[in-house]
Parts: sequence; C-alpha cells; structure tokens
Amino acid sequence: MDTMGLLLDVVGAHRSDHQGLILLGTWFAPLWQCLQVIWTDSTFGGKDFIFWVEHTFGWTLNVVSKKQGQKGFEVLPRRWVVERTFAWFGRYRRLSKDYEYLPTTSETMLYVAMVHLMLQRLCLKLFKHFLRGGKGKKN
Repeated sequence: MDTMGLLLDVVGAHRSDHQGLILLGTWFAPLWQCLQVIWTDSTFGGKDFIFWVEHTFGWTLNVVSKKQGQKGFEVLPRRWVVERTFAWFGRYRRLSKDYEYLPTTSETMLYVAMVHLMLQRLCLKLFKHFLRGGKGKKN
C-alpha cells in the first residue's frame, strides 16, 4: 500500500516479507524514482536487510515496531493507513469474508475494490471541479 492506503500489489503468503519487498522494489524502483521512504512493520528488521534496500533501491526503511516490553494496545505511526484500507475492503461483500475458492479470485476482488475506490475519489474531485464551473484548482 502507498501512504494514502491505495493497494500497489498483492503478494502470496508463501513469500516472506523480505521477498515481497525485493519483488516490489524490482518492479517499482525504475518507475517511481521519487519514492524515498518506506514504512514497514517489525518483520523487516535487520540491519543487513535495511542496508541492502537503501543501497540497492535508494529507499529509506522506517521500521515501525512496538516498544520493548509493551503490553496492551498502542497506536503505531502509519499503521492506521493499513487498518483503514482493510476497513474499506470490509465494505465489499465478497471481501468481508473469505467466500472465494481460488486465491487468484480473492486477489482479483481486491484489485476490483481498489479500482472502485480510486474511481470514486477521482470522480468526486472532477464533480467538485465542474460544480465550480471549471474554475480554480482541480482538487
């Protein structure tokens, strides 16, 4: 997911998080050279991996993890973006529970839901722009 909670890719559970980030970097690094910082959870810890990502892709990994010895709930930085996106997916009937037989169908439904969310945002911005008579900023 990006910082706005928009889905970039779905990676199978048979891959580790490290493998997923390497795959994502291989695909997106040439396209998005403006990408600088990636927020990750504690599974991406490890100084060697962080060093490798910084030197291979030029990205800074900010690892967000619980404080040592923490008990109970505590809000973690940027984690809310992921949770909000999961809540958006829960509004779609076919994503609210695991109805699908094939994992590829579930993945496709995630993409369909994300396209719908993106189109809603885009259409809302365009609608507001036209309400103003096409004047002013387009956002």
